[in-house]
Amino acid sequence: MSGRTEGGRYRTERSGGDNLSLDPTPVIPILFYRSMLLAADVAPIDALVEALRERGMAPVPIFVSSLKDPASLAFVETALADLAPSAIVTATAFATGAEPGVETLFDRAGVPVFQVIVATTRREAWAESQRGLAPADLAMHVVMPELDGRILAGAIAFKAETEADAALTFKAFANRPEPDRVAQVADRIAAFSRLQRTPRAERKIAVLIPDYPSAPGRTGYAVGLDVPASVLAMLHDLRKQGYCVEGIPENSRALLDRLNVGGHGLSLEDYTLLSADLPAEARKSVEGAWGKAEVGIIDDPDVSRRPSSPCRDLLPVNGEKEAGRDAPASPSPRHYTGRRSRQGDEGQRGDLSSEAQDRCSEDIRFPFRAATFGNIIVALAPDRGRSADRRADYHDPTLPPSHALLAFGLWLRKSLGIHAIVHVGAHGTLEWLPGKTVALSSACFPEIVTGLLPVIYPFIVSNPGEAAQAKRRIAAVTLGHLPPPLADAGLDENQQKLERLVDEYAQADGLDRRRRDRLAKLIVETAAKTGLAAEAGVAKTDAPDEALRRIDAWLCDLKDFAIKDGLHVYGRAADDEPDAIRRQSAAAERGALIAALDGRHITAGPAGAPARGRTDVLPTGRNLFTADPRTMPTPTAFDLGRAAAGEMLRRYLQDHGDWPRSLVIDLWGSASLRTGGEEIAQGLFLMGCRPQWDSATGRVTGIEVLPPATVGRPRVDVTWRISGLFRDMFPTQIALIDAAAAAVATRDEEASENPLAAEARVTGKAPSRIFGSSPGTYGAGTEDMLARGDWQTREEIGRAYLEATSHAYGGAGGEGIAAPGAFAARIAEADLLVHTGDDPGRDILEGSADVAFIGGFSAALAALGKNADVIVLDTTDPARPRPRSITEAVARVVRARATNPRFIDGQMRHGPRGASEFAETVDRLVGFAETTNAIPGALIEAVHDAYLGNEKVRAFILRENPAAAKVIAERFASARRRGLWHPLRNSIDDDLAALIAEAQALEAA
Repeated sequence: MSGRTEGGRYRTERSGGDNLSLDPTPVIPILFYRSMLLAADVAPIDALVEALRERGMAPVPIFVSSLKDPASLAFVETALADLAPSAIVTATAFATGAEPGVETLFDRAGVPVFQVIVATTRREAWAESQRGLAPADLAMHVVMPELDGRILAGAIAFKAETEADAALTFKAFANRPEPDRVAQVADRIAAFSRLQRTPRAERKIAVLIPDYPSAPGRTGYAVGLDVPASVLAMLHDLRKQGYCVEGIPENSRALLDRLNVGGHGLSLEDYTLLSADLPAEARKSVEGAWGKAEVGIIDDPDVSRRPSSPCRDLLPVNGEKEAGRDAPASPSPRHYTGRRSRQGDEGQRGDLSSEAQDRCSEDIRFPFRAATFGNIIVALAPDRGRSADRRADYHDPTLPPSHALLAFGLWLRKSLGIHAIVHVGAHGTLEWLPGKTVALSSACFPEIVTGLLPVIYPFIVSNPGEAAQAKRRIAAVTLGHLPPPLADAGLDENQQKLERLVDEYAQADGLDRRRRDRLAKLIVETAAKTGLAAEAGVAKTDAPDEALRRIDAWLCDLKDFAIKDGLHVYGRAADDEPDAIRRQSAAAERGALIAALDGRHITAGPAGAPARGRTDVLPTGRNLFTADPRTMPTPTAFDLGRAAAGEMLRRYLQDHGDWPRSLVIDLWGSASLRTGGEEIAQGLFLMGCRPQWDSATGRVTGIEVLPPATVGRPRVDVTWRISGLFRDMFPTQIALIDAAAAAVATRDEEASENPLAAEARVTGKAPSRIFGSSPGTYGAGTEDMLARGDWQTREEIGRAYLEATSHAYGGAGGEGIAAPGAFAARIAEADLLVHTGDDPGRDILEGSADVAFIGGFSAALAALGKNADVIVLDTTDPARPRPRSITEAVARVVRARATNPRFIDGQMRHGPRGASEFAETVDRLVGFAETTNAIPGALIEAVHDAYLGNEKVRAFILRENPAAAKVIAERFASARRRGLWHPLRNSIDDDLAALIAEAQALEAA
């Protein structure tokens, strides 16, 4: 020990010497706390040193008092300059403390920084917990270090009792290394070192495209991103940077067609051999769900397409055969011998065998949709389970992945020898596989399938929650990318005519009463004829002035809607892009991808919605981090949440003439991170509570229950339906909300002023008010039913929603307990559901979550025989929150965005991905009609006419994406069959059937 207090080298018996700079061996400094050394509690550090040495690296342990201490920082900076490390490992908690945007110690070092966790959680608790870590460990060792751009390598030690000492009257606790977790950290670092030390021209990169087999036509769908075009752009960028890239397709359609050619896969013999090293517990779980691989069904949805080309288990150097052209033959496949090197098992290959060289595609047991372009392979990961159940399966922790998905991971890692994975667009399958939420074990499937390969994950900058899931479960470096450019929706011809009449009315008001009255009548009649009056909420009983006010407000609402002007392509800006920050972001995205694949450190950057004022998230191309949950809701978020909830109360009071007594709030993880907790604040304000903050740190320290005189209205009995992501990320906020509900329940107030307290007096306990799916599960419980379409009544969907919301959450740790029927009782008492939309770049007809949760609630009301309002609270402009009914909210999206020629033209610039955007819109629109019974047939008709009634658009969809054309026609036909749409034209059914037949013929061609 050096005797220094600020920092020093800790020399283990087998750590490296002083002349490491002269040795080509990768040098790996390990930063840890001096307090561990003083307490003689460094067993985890010793174990990691040994594991790294065994893998051919030179570990250098360095103790520090704190990375926030200037003297320690200076010492470490000097040491890093002397050592020239390949990577850094830190076992220190929190972040370095640099101000946002200020260069950190790790930024200057420029090499990847791996966060290892020496947990305060006891080993037994970790082993038995779905969550993995206690809330304190999650904040200190996971969330805060992400501010430095650290890569979460995993936990290496937990607290355990030491051997009893007869001289002591108590048993002490010490850090005990977890041997297999230490080994996986060392293997992960070795995999990064292998990537760094391999010349670019020799690196083999797997580029993964998201796929949704139960949502046909949406291969490569990711909110806001043209994934196929992004992949093509990446291939060009990689080639320019010295990677071996050959035969790049001309366009997105050609790329997707190449993926279906076939010829890639794994034989049953190879799968059996390669999977022998997987944990026995995992193999048993997979076989229990799917049977043995040799007798089970093939899980790949395209298995009927038997490949006819010679099988390739290596990436051909010169690309594959292209249509009508010959390419050099690819290398023969090899057997994997199962031998390990000191670098771990990633990418290790065995010897050639004559049997393998003669093997043909008929031996492929697990065919994969993939195409090789030199040393780059582009692939669609096989479905996690049965294709028909995909939307539910990828969030179901009880269902292990299929043999095909395990085979895919083994094929990438052990057969192809991939150096890194690039997953393009949010979100995929890997980060949602069964296992612990964080601090994974060897039995967790994200680690089993992905292995320890470096994962580079371009992710939309406005989705912090799902980016965090990828960071914490597959150790991804999440490179933020831009949302699409936004433009004002404007008004169509009929809407513009109405707007001119309204302007005329305003000019005539006070000058010519008779002209004013004639105009008022004409405006109302015109709006009624076009259907706009109903969509604006005009009632037959409304006085002319009130009707005109609603029509004028609706027109303004439509005109101000922000629509996507096309999609973003990763690392690209339009040639005529006038926005300098978008051009800068595109360049930063390109640079970050190349740097990440070189194994360099990527500077951290915040996540959020730029269109909502979060300009700090620009430029993109940084490693995304999330907010410190201990500060949520922030004071600003509380003010904004209070204002939004106030607008919602005014709307309810206006519609019903009374205050709501009970309501349900949807609470999501990404939205809470984007807004700093505005949705949490809404509920606390409605309950008559407000947070208390520590003035020095900004952290929430407790809850204040406001007196009735301050509240000025009855307290609302708030029930929270939390998403799985919120449950995983915010145990502290769950505890906070639960404490608030418990405090309100103890108030001695009249039942009319405090319905929650009245119920508590009857039951004798504080009722549960936070509900969600069971630990480890995700989604609303309605996704697979909506995807299959095999339901008869919406009450069936409602029952699925209620059954999935099976657990009540609360307590100091935010833990869940089974509470069957409790959530249904809350819905039966609810006056309304509040669902908040905060991101201007996304609306409720994008993605499955909105229809699953809103539709699930509405269908649950039907199943219970109850009625309640459904309010979509628009906070995209936080200064002007606007509550809308579900009918108004969907109508606004349809009129302003879905049928808008500018939106349609923008998507038609993006080939098959643009066509998938139309399929997504139709699917979600019909989904809302099916689940809520609140969507007028006129809206379905409008979208039909815009997409299929327009010959140019119809031909585009059919040409670029036949699968999208087919699903669009099928969803319209479903709306017809269920009586949700009654078009005036009798030929609609025949037209839809003809389109389905055309699309099927093109798919089969």
